[in-house]
Amino acid sequence: MDAAAKQRFAEFVAARTPALMRLAYLLTGDQHAAEDLLQTALTKAMVRWRTLQRDDPEAYVRRVMYHEQVSWWRRAARRRETTVHELPDTPLADPSDQSDLRMQTRQALLRLTAKQRAVLVLRYFEDLSETQVADALGCSVGTVRSQTAKAVARLRQLAPELARMTTFEEVTP
Repeated sequence: MDAAAKQRFAEFVAARTPALMRLAYLLTGDQHAAEDLLQTALTKAMVRWRTLQRDDPEAYVRRVMYHEQVSWWRRAARRRETTVHELPDTPLADPSDQSDLRMQTRQALLRLTAKQRAVLVLRYFEDLSETQVADALGCSVGTVRSQTAKAVARLRQLAPELARMTTFEEVTP
């Protein structure tokens, strides 16, 4: 990579890292895993930077992150690790309603399956259409619809306190 391309890549990384890090965190639910996911995606983008800089490099990085996360789920499913204890730490109430809502939403999302969390993040945080989510996750639109409905129903079950703070958008399969 020549010096000008290196400079453009560095500028891209500096400008888009905060947004990409938020996405990575929402996909993984863990700060360290999010950093690893983003680093992997940016490394792959750097290798293909010559062709990417003419297109949409951010879309490529996001797609790599989605696929890497799906690959991680598949590897994790084979490991069959099961959490046996709840974490003893409970968050302190924040006087700010928004902070309280963020923490409760985060806890509820972490209690969903990785697939359900990814569908909700892509649909509602990333504001992708069902078709775009299906393409990103490599599944059918019907699967996206059913997983979205199941995830929202599970959120309502896991965190009824969120319903008092805000209303979930109704999901129709």
